[in-house]
Amino acid sequence: MTDHLPLSFSFELFPPKTPEGSAKLKTVIAELAARGPEFFSVTYGAGGSTREGTFETVDWLRAQGIDTAPHLACIGSNQEEVRALLNRYRDQGIRRIVALRGDLPSGTGTGTSGDFRYANELVEFIRAEHGAHFHIEIAAYPEYHPQAPNPARDLENFKRKVEAGADSAITQYFYNADAYFAFVDSVRALGISIPIVPGIMPITNYTQLARFSDACGAEIPRWARRRLEGYGDDLESIRAFGHEVGLRLCRNLLAGGAPGLHFYTMNQSGPTLRLWDDLGLTG
Repeated sequence: MTDHLPLSFSFELFPPKTPEGSAKLKTVIAELAARGPEFFSVTYGAGGSTREGTFETVDWLRAQGIDTAPHLACIGSNQEEVRALLNRYRDQGIRRIVALRGDLPSGTGTGTSGDFRYANELVEFIRAEHGAHFHIEIAAYPEYHPQAPNPARDLENFKRKVEAGADSAITQYFYNADAYFAFVDSVRALGISIPIVPGIMPITNYTQLARFSDACGAEIPRWARRRLEGYGDDLESIRAFGHEVGLRLCRNLLAGGAPGLHFYTMNQSGPTLRLWDDLGLTG
């Protein structure tokens, strides 16, 4: 599955909303960067709602000389807005973009104002504007996109993004390694060979995780959900069990040929670094 390429390990951050959060994030980044990841990605809120925060975080990372991959969500944006963002990032020496459709902010209805409807249109636009300058990451959904009518349609959508010029993919988080391997097999059967890096969400807060998972369609296996529910407010037990689940998942993925791991850090270093160290990873 890796075609003998070097493994890729990376971390995802989101823009902090307060000065205190910003100060804390800089400490977190320093702790994570010491492990030598390939890059940090920085999220971009629905409809560009965290745009300035994304810029500030990206600017700070680049000032530290850290390879950075900004998320770029296109829905609700016009070509001039996206062109300006791409030029800004290129001028900063950024070489990697995470290209997403994204969501409209809540309360804006289901319309898709703007020049882009789907991520493949964004990928195509980036390629037309900047050729091969940017390494383009796209999203993948091993348990299938929650808005896809069926798995076949979801695979067709993924193929369109690849054919538009994507270089590699990062998956939504999941806890069932078989779902990832089955998805990769289905993609390979379509003649698609790009690396598909698993997204890993450390388990630290069950209530928060259940809310995220219900919203994005990621399944928490019943056996794990029941164990987590049984711990109630015992955070120490939740984190210890969550670490075991995450560690087993990561080991199975790497042993099965996954080309790396992308950690959804939730702006915390501890849970991710515990996995990193117990896996014996190197950047």
